[in-house]
Formats: sequence, C-alpha cells, structure tokens
Amino acid sequence: MTVSNLPPLVTVFGGSGFVGRHVVRTLAKRGYRIRVAVRRPDLAGFLLPYGYVGQISLIQANLRYRYSVDHAVQGASAVVNCVGILFESGRNSFDAVQDFGGRAVAEATRAAGARLVHISAIGADENSASSYARSKSRGERAVLSNVPDAVILRPSIVFGPEDSFFNKFAGMAKMFPALPLIGGGKTRFQPVHVEDVAQAVALGVDGVIPGGRIYELGGPEVLTFRETLEFVLRTTNRKRPLVSLPFGLASLLGSVASLVPLITPPITGDQVELLKGDNVVSQDAVEEGRTLEGMGISPTLMSSVVPAYLVQYRPQGQFTNTGKAA
Repeated sequence: MTVSNLPPLVTVFGGSGFVGRHVVRTLAKRGYRIRVAVRRPDLAGFLLPYGYVGQISLIQANLRYRYSVDHAVQGASAVVNCVGILFESGRNSFDAVQDFGGRAVAEATRAAGARLVHISAIGADENSASSYARSKSRGERAVLSNVPDAVILRPSIVFGPEDSFFNKFAGMAKMFPALPLIGGGKTRFQPVHVEDVAQAVALGVDGVIPGGRIYELGGPEVLTFRETLEFVLRTTNRKRPLVSLPFGLASLLGSVASLVPLITPPITGDQVELLKGDNVVSQDAVEEGRTLEGMGISPTLMSSVVPAYLVQYRPQGQFTNTGKAA
C-alpha cells in the first residue's frame, strides 16, 4: 500500500481514558489509522490490539505543552479531544485541562486543516456556580472560535464497564452501611452508553453530521438521583438506607475530602454544585435534532448493560442468590 492509499489518520487526545478507549476501538473498526496522544504512552499499550498491526500508534502529548499538541496532529485529517477531568488535583485544574487544553487542541487542529470533534458535557455554562461547568463552556467557546465547523458533543452521565458513576456507588454500597442522597435525590440524569458516545464521535469524524453545532447526548431513560441509587442497590442485591444530605452539608464534606492528599474524593464541593441542576438533554436539542436520535443512533438502555458489570459488587458475585438482599 502506497502512502497516498493509506486510510485517513485520526489523532485522539485522551484515547486511553474511559470514553477515549471506546472511541479508539470504534474508529479502528471503521478502518481509520489512529494516533493516540496521551501523557503516558507506556501505560496505553492495551489499546494496540483494538486494531490490526500498525493501525494504532501511541504518541506522548500534554495539553499544557503546545509543541507536543502540534506534533500530535501533524498529518491528521481529523482530531478528537476526549480529555477531561472530574475533579482538580495538583496541576490538573479545570481551566488548564478543559479551557486552555481545549484551546490548544483547537488551535493546532486549525493549523493542520483537520476536522475536530470535541467532547464536552451537558451542563456546560459560563455562568454556572460550578468551576467544572464554566471551564467546559469556555473550552467549547475556544473550540468554535478556532474551528467554526467543529462538532461538539455534550453527553449526560456516561455508563460503561469502566465508568466512575455506577461503579462508584456500587462500591460505596459494598463498603458502607448507607448511601448519601444529596439534595434529597431529586436531580435528574439521562445516562448514555459509552458506545453510543463513541458512535457519535465516529459520525463527526466521518463528516456525515453537520459541524458548528453542539449535540446533547442522553439515553432513553431519565432517572432521579434517588432512582439511580435504588437501581444500583437492586442490581447489586444489597439493602442500604438512603440518607438525605442537604446540599450545604454535602458541599462542606466534599470540600474537606478534596483536601486529603493521595485519595480520590467520593464527591467534591464542585460536584455538589452540579447536582443542583438536572443533567438531561434540553428540549431545544430534541426539537433541532441535536441528539443521538437526530444522528440516527438508537440509544442503549441502561438496564441492558449496567447489570453485566455491576455483578462484581454483589455479595457472592455472579453466584449471589438474588432473592435475598444483603
């Protein structure tokens, strides 16, 4: 095969993360060559078997160092930015990763003349009380100002075998005698399957959906926080009381937990701010076709996927007698 006949090259930033690895596998199935740009290529070798020999390559890149970003996009026909953090630690601040980092990727993509797909989040709002939501919004603005025809995807809570949402609460149910129902558990979520998000990314890379738009990705089920925790308890076959925790107290506990070094906080004060608003697809997005359904993707039921990987949290795993909760 000559160089001119090689499949198109796609650079995926954050390709070793939860969403990123599914994006890499989906793009590999479509025949693209993929350059995975990550801070630690030595820890991303598990991605290589997702494609044929030589189809997937690893390259070191850090969004704080612009030269590494420019180098990573050279020769690419499309770029996907999957990089994001859920809480701040050390030098990994929301602004550095999701605002400055998003701008760096967008500027490099513009210089390379490539197509750009950027993953943001439902709730991105420059006027939000949440630093996470503000940085996501500023990142979106930087992307569109540099690459006006970029595709921006805003998923709701993303579920899949490696997720940090259902696994987190299932783990808490295994370890603790009760689960916290923050703010009374009224916040609504619209969980979306990671594979559906990856398919949406692939459509953006393919160029078959209009650019310059912000798409909102949610699944077919809308649940309150209370209903979500009740689902986790049923699935893991555990009985745990749900203890209502006012937003103010939850924020205080989250802020204190964030100060403890070398641990992943169960929740942060900033995440509590996010829980004050619903995390669902807007009516405007539905009416304008800026959704999974509008792309022609049939959203996956949460209940058809999550139980398969939460079985590990049952008292006796797959051998648990589901007729009797622990």
